[in-house]
Amino acid sequence: MANEDHVSRLRDGVAAWNAWRQAQPDMAPDLRAGALRGLDLSGANLAGADLREADLRGTLFRGAQLVGARLDGANLFKAVFDGADLAGAVLTGARFLNCAQLVAARNWQAAQRDPALGCGAPLPGD
Repeated sequence: MANEDHVSRLRDGVAAWNAWRQAQPDMAPDLRAGALRGLDLSGANLAGADLREADLRGTLFRGAQLVGARLDGANLFKAVFDGADLAGAVLTGARFLNCAQLVAARNWQAAQRDPALGCGAPLPGD
């Protein structure tokens, strides 16, 4: 389960979240299985965050930092990744993710993803 303090801080808005993250650069946010549906997380620093199994339906990640984030098993139905950095993110088993969502992000080719999400680029480790 998600750390409720982390979820609450994220719900306070991206500016407050990013300031909190900057003050704690080595902390990995625990948002696992969190109910984050429909939030606007554009520009959020979610690098290294644990978002496994999270409800991210309709969540906006425009320009967000998702480097090394764990999104495996997350529900990404209609999530928007335009300009988000997915370098090293783990997307295996993510639900309702498609190539159109993926290729709108930066560094998507470097994300771990299911073979069905090759999207014309080799999978990392191949």
